Amino acid sequence: METDNKMTEIAFQIILFAGNGRSCAMEAIQEAKEGNFEEADRLIEESSTELGKAHGFQTRLLQEEASGNGAGVNVILVHSQDHLMTAITVRDLAIEIIEIYRNK
Repeated sequence: METDNKMTEIAFQIILFAGNGRSCAMEAIQEAKEGNFEEADRLIEESSTELGKAHGFQTRLLQEEASGNGAGVNVILVHSQDHLMTAITVRDLAIEIIEIYRNK
């Protein structure tokens, strides 16, 4: 990467989109709990879109690293990766929880 500032900027984008994805997944669970499955499905789709954006930024970082242009360890970047993986897990579990509510 050009600078640590650029890496930090990308890390914050990952955190932003991962947070959006996690929030949508949690809202989807609440909608399913209320029996609003159409809205729950829409929110899961929105969650996936947001997580896809975060993953796109992550991929850019991985490509830079693979081409030899990576920078040293950045705590904010490490945090962003943790945030993204947790958000993906929440989305995946939300999908399962929604199906449980749907089949009640």
